[in-house]
Amino acid sequence: MLRTFRPMAAVLLLTTAGAATSVPAAAEAGGHAGGRTYYVAPWGGESASGRSPAAPYRRIQQCADAMAPGDTCLIMSGTYRETVVPARSGTAKRPVTYRAFPGARVTLSGTTRIKGWSKVTARDVARIAETDPFAADSPFSRAVEAGHVHSARADLGSDVTTVQTFTDGKMNVEAQFPYPGLDLLDPVREYAGPGSAEATIVDDALTRPAGYWNGARVLTSYWYVTATSTIKNSDAGSVTLDAVPPCVRKVVPKETRYALSGKIGELAHPGTWFYDPAGKRLYLYGEDTPNRHVIEAKTRSLAFDLRNASHTTVAGVGLFASTIETGVASTGVTIDGVTGTYLSHYTDITRGGTDCGSTVTRGVADTGIVLNGTDNKVVNSDLSLSAGNGIALRGQRNTAHNNMIHDVDYMGTYAAGVAVQGNSQTVTNNTIYRVGRSGVNLQWDTVIGGTPGPDRIAYNDISLYARLSLDTAAIYTCCAADMLRTSIDHNVLHDGTPPAGVTSFAVSGVYADNGQSNITIANNVGWGNSEGTVMLNGLGSGSRDNLVYNNTGGMTMFYVKEPNASTGTKVYNNIGPIRGLKDATNGGMVLSNNLPADVDPLFADPARHDYRLSEASPARNAAIPLPGVNDGSTDPVPSLGAYQYGAPKWVAGATR
Repeated sequence: MLRTFRPMAAVLLLTTAGAATSVPAAAEAGGHAGGRTYYVAPWGGESASGRSPAAPYRRIQQCADAMAPGDTCLIMSGTYRETVVPARSGTAKRPVTYRAFPGARVTLSGTTRIKGWSKVTARDVARIAETDPFAADSPFSRAVEAGHVHSARADLGSDVTTVQTFTDGKMNVEAQFPYPGLDLLDPVREYAGPGSAEATIVDDALTRPAGYWNGARVLTSYWYVTATSTIKNSDAGSVTLDAVPPCVRKVVPKETRYALSGKIGELAHPGTWFYDPAGKRLYLYGEDTPNRHVIEAKTRSLAFDLRNASHTTVAGVGLFASTIETGVASTGVTIDGVTGTYLSHYTDITRGGTDCGSTVTRGVADTGIVLNGTDNKVVNSDLSLSAGNGIALRGQRNTAHNNMIHDVDYMGTYAAGVAVQGNSQTVTNNTIYRVGRSGVNLQWDTVIGGTPGPDRIAYNDISLYARLSLDTAAIYTCCAADMLRTSIDHNVLHDGTPPAGVTSFAVSGVYADNGQSNITIANNVGWGNSEGTVMLNGLGSGSRDNLVYNNTGGMTMFYVKEPNASTGTKVYNNIGPIRGLKDATNGGMVLSNNLPADVDPLFADPARHDYRLSEASPARNAAIPLPGVNDGSTDPVPSLGAYQYGAPKWVAGATR
C-alpha cells in the first residue's frame, strides 16, 4: 500500500501546492535549452529515476550526482538533512540549477534530531558530583529536584564551543552566568565591578564558592574587543582569567561585560543546555519532557558545498543551521531567494591565542553565506541568526544585492551583516538591522590575484548596529589601505544602539578608521548616531584623498599633521555639525560649502526623518557642482546634503 501511495502523493502535491497547478513548461523542457529536469522529494526512492514527479529521488545529492550543464533539480516540500556536493559545474550559458518546486517549502537542515530523553534524577546528580562536587548543591540540582532537567545520549564531538541545539526550531543557549535570556542580540549583561583589573573580574554577583568556576570558559567584551578565555582560579566575588583580554590588555571596572559557561551547576533556566563530551550526553532544561518537542543539534555546517562548483544556481530554498560556501575558483554562482536562519555558530573567539587581530576578526572570513571566487552573487534572500556574518564577500567582483539581513554577529566580533574582503565587490539595496557590530564591515584586501578595483556600497538601509561592540558604524572600514576610490553612497544609516550603561564611543553611519584613504563618501543620510553620519580617523598613517560630499547628518574628523597628514581629503556640501576640526587645514583637509551648524537647514519633515529640503531651505543653490554626485536639482545650482531639491527621492534598502 505504501509503495503505491507515494506516487499518488506526488500527483496531489503538483495539483495543490499554492499557485502551481502543473509542472511548469520550463521544467518540462529541462529548465534550460536541451537540459534535463530532475525531481526530489523526501518520500522518493534511492533507486528511482528522478526524471518525473511520480518517481523522484529521495536526496538532493542524487540530483547533484546526475546533473550535467543545463540541468535543473526541482525540490519538493520537505526537510533534507544533507550536504549537497555537486559532481559537475554548469557553464555560463548552461548553468546547473537547484530550485524549490513552485509552491514548495524546502529546508536543508544542518541538524540531527535527538530522541530518547529521560528525566535526570538525584542519583544522576550524585554520579555527576563524583567528578564535579559543586553540582551536588547548585541551581542544577534544585532544577533536577523540581523535575525540569532531562538528558539524552548524543555524540556532538569533543568541542563544546561548536555545539548548537534547538527546541522546535528555536535555538537554545548554553547554561551560563548570567542567564542571558533567549534574545541573542540583547542578552542580559553582567559587568566587572570596582576592584577589577588586568585579568581579574571582581563582582559581588559572583556568589558561587571558591573553586566553582575553575576551568570554566569566559567571554569578555570591552570597547571594540570581544574575546574568550578560561578561568584560572575563582573565589566568591571574583574570577581570574588565564590571560588578560587581547588588544585592550585589561579588565575595566563597570565597562567590561562578561559571561561564564561550562559548568552544569548553571543549568537552571528555560531553553538552556549543558553538554558532557566525555560521556556524550546532552542535558536540557524544560518545563515538560523534551519527548513532546522536536529537539535537534547541529551536525553539519554546509547545506551546499560549492567549493568546487561554478555556474550553479541555488534558488528558493531554506537553510536551517547550515549555509553555502563557494571556492576560490568558483565563478558564476547565484544564490537567489534563499531563506537562511542560524547560518553559522561558534562560541570560542580567541581559539587558544592572544593575538589581537585574529581575535577581533573571528568569523569575518568563514561564516554566513561565503562567496569566494569571482562574479558570484547572493540576491533577494532573507538571512538571520548567525554568530558571524550574514554574507562574506571574498575574492573579486562578487555581489550582495536586495537582501534582508538581521540578528547576525551575535558573538560581537568584526563579523557583519555583509563582511567585504577581497576587492571590486558590490553591496547594494540591502536592509540590514540588529547586528552585533557593523552592518557592512569593509576590510579591503588586494592580495587575491587579478586586477584590484574599488568596491561599491550603495543604497543600503542599515540600523540598530553596535549592539555588542563599540568603536564601529553601520558601514565600518579599516585600516591604512588605499581603497582605489571605493564608493560609499546613497545609504540610509540610522539608530546605532550601543549597550546601555557603558561609555558609548565612536558610533557613526560611515567610519573610515585608522588611515583609510581614497574613498568617496557621498549622499549618505544618517540619524541617531553619536558621531554623526561620517567619521574619519586619520590618526596613525593619515587619512588621505577621501572625498566627503553631500552627506546629511553631521560628521566627526580626526586628523594628524605632517608627516602623516590627511592631505587631499575634501569635505564639501555637507549638512550637519562637523566635530574635531580645530586647525583642520593644518591636518591637510579642505572644507568648503558645508552648511554651518548654527543654520537650520529647514528639512521637509525631520521629525519623521524626511531630510529632503523645503522650499525655504538655505541648503538650496549652495553647493559646489560635482558632476555625478549632486546632479538632478531643479535649481540652477545643486543643493547641499544628500537630497537634491526637486529631484525624485532616492530610496535605500531591499524590496520584495
